[in-house]
Amino acid sequence: MKTYSSFREIRDDLQNGRVSCRDLVKQYLANIREKAHLNVFLSVYEEEALNRADEVDLKIRANKAGKLAGLVVGIKDVLAYQDHPLQASSQILDGFISQYTATAVQRLLDEDAIIIGRQNCDEFAMGSSNENSAFGPVRHAIDPTRVPGGSSGGSAVGVMADMCQVSLGSDTGGSVRQPAGFCGVVGLKPTYSRISRHGLIAYGSSFDCIGIFGKCVEDVALVLEVIAGQDEFDSTVSRQPVPSYSAELEKGPRSYKIAYLKELDSSDGIQPEIRENIRKKIEQLKAQGYSAEAVEFPLMEYILPTYYILATAEASSNLSRYDGVRYGYRSKATTDLHSMYKKSRSEGFGKEVQRRILLGTFVLSASYYDAYYTKAQKVRRIIREKTKQLLAQYDFILMPITPTTAFKIGEHTSNPLEMYLGDLFSVQANVVGVPAISIPCGTDNLGLPIGLQIMADDFEEAKLLHFSNFLTHLN
Repeated sequence: MKTYSSFREIRDDLQNGRVSCRDLVKQYLANIREKAHLNVFLSVYEEEALNRADEVDLKIRANKAGKLAGLVVGIKDVLAYQDHPLQASSQILDGFISQYTATAVQRLLDEDAIIIGRQNCDEFAMGSSNENSAFGPVRHAIDPTRVPGGSSGGSAVGVMADMCQVSLGSDTGGSVRQPAGFCGVVGLKPTYSRISRHGLIAYGSSFDCIGIFGKCVEDVALVLEVIAGQDEFDSTVSRQPVPSYSAELEKGPRSYKIAYLKELDSSDGIQPEIRENIRKKIEQLKAQGYSAEAVEFPLMEYILPTYYILATAEASSNLSRYDGVRYGYRSKATTDLHSMYKKSRSEGFGKEVQRRILLGTFVLSASYYDAYYTKAQKVRRIIREKTKQLLAQYDFILMPITPTTAFKIGEHTSNPLEMYLGDLFSVQANVVGVPAISIPCGTDNLGLPIGLQIMADDFEEAKLLHFSNFLTHLN
């Protein structure tokens, strides 16, 4: 059976009887088994997915199927799915079964999508390489000695290696866009509050977004219009109406004004092939008549420290609920209540999660609250204002999503600071709250994918997806 590059192709073959949902699911299941060494799935819902495929096939024949009928989806192990395991790839939630379904997942099911399994990730979505999982690292499909990016590495490789057509991940500091860039797929982080966070395990609540991986912009746009919008279970979700993002893609060319960072030309930290490929794309845009100007962002050096101060503070608070008392892992080597808390958390959490909890607890402590946390909140507001000023002048800001292509497993694990610096270009969209996307932009000399990041203003996903779709077809 053929490999599908878009859901449109799948839908055409389903409607014309050339393939069935059961055939599709069986093909993805075969790919999951064949590529088990990549360590993408923590649970595969084989029987359930096949039974659901049969139900959807009946709906298609009766012309009663939803708009996502036949779309096979993987979900990152931070999204709740009722009566299924949910662990955030951590031992601290060992044996936990979700009591309800995340709003985003439920909306996929309501439109007849098929959930095929839960995907490996960095523990509690904390990481940039997918090496921090309690279940071992996810491996890159092109070169299994390399990382796929993180924290949603399993979700990215699932799409890249054709184990599912679309994946849902989460993006707190680049955790959808960065692995999308490493793996050569499309990865969207929407505006903060565009998608309900109900059923998403919290890491940094003012940064967390549910994001979408797809093989093409068209698939991402369709999924976004299904899962976005207000939700009675999430008081922070936006009430702004949800456009028909997929219909927007059908519209013709528009005149956009584009900015790109001057660092693209001057920074020694950017891999030469990344610089060259993005520069080539900018020149193609200019040749098409677009305005593209180099701009400076003077606060760039403050974005990463601001993010790590605030995100770790929020993590410290959010992860305090995992104490071994009510659910999940509980240490057996305990003598009293205090030792149960201490040992359960030290044994159940991995080293990176422990590191971020400690950092967050430190910046929230009475002696350092004003010096770090309060100051970082003020800087965050200034960064947002300056970014919004740029986006008032330009439709989009273009930049790399990562300074390098996928690195070797273990290459940066001995130096956490080195790993954190890899998030230099990805965290701005989360600090500011604006939508951003990573699209494929060629390969380096080793054949490893390069990602181009595009940022737009609040709730301008329609414009962002329209432009991204145009760029992916620009040769």
